[in-house]
Amino acid sequence: MTVGFVGLGNMGGVLAANLVATGHDVVAHDALGPQCAPEGSTYAPDVAEVARAADVLVLSLPDGTASEQVARALLATDGRRVRHVVDTSTVGVTAARTVAALLAAEKVGYVDAPVSGGVAGARARTLTVMYAGSDDDCAEVEDVLAGLSDRRHRVGARPGMAQALKLANNFLSATTLAATGEAIAFGLAAGLDMATMLDVLNGSSGRSAATEDKFPRHVLTGRYAAGFTNSLMNKDVQLYLREAEEGAGSIGDAVGALWERFAQVEPGADFTRIYPYVAGS
Repeated sequence: MTVGFVGLGNMGGVLAANLVATGHDVVAHDALGPQCAPEGSTYAPDVAEVARAADVLVLSLPDGTASEQVARALLATDGRRVRHVVDTSTVGVTAARTVAALLAAEKVGYVDAPVSGGVAGARARTLTVMYAGSDDDCAEVEDVLAGLSDRRHRVGARPGMAQALKLANNFLSATTLAATGEAIAFGLAAGLDMATMLDVLNGSSGRSAATEDKFPRHVLTGRYAAGFTNSLMNKDVQLYLREAEEGAGSIGDAVGALWERFAQVEPGADFTRIYPYVAGS
């Protein structure tokens, strides 16, 4: 089976490399050019060439608009070979359903498969792939999903269900990261040591992915290089708020406003830099 891959950014480049490493023939494309393609893959100059060469197309794109554009380009390709699309992008429930319906009208299956765990998790194959789709579609792309990561969870039978879980996950991630920043700043002002605080928090009820991973690796060390931007996190939080509608309350509004301000002040900054932003505000 030949796998097409469109979107070779921080996450997509690693996922495409994982597919190569697990024995898949990969035909890859990115708007930035062939230098983005992982070693062992074949670079295609456009989506049409990928569509004619691959059986399954994997997407790793910034938003739902980009996913829909690629889907339309796929369907417009004469001699199209692709029969299934696996979308690892975070696009939201509405966009996933829109793309799924667009593809279904031309008998192309769609599996909604956003990922969580960061670039480091992708390299270590500990990334969580949460996916949703029909029994037949999921079975057809099982080998491709296995190529992406060793951690996979089917969460539903309808495209969009995995997106709902991913948005809930990222909202919690955004909330705990910001709240941890405020709590750490409070402790430092009282004379505590950050490393000591993190050690105690990780043995107590305040622990989270922020205290166990993001703060020790990126804040305490001053690296701030988790590989995910505040602009993308803000996009995901705003998507959550739009999709949740009446389900979002005061916590969601406060978190959304905070990330929106941070993304406006320091666009494109690593999302772990929420700590100095919160501490200095």
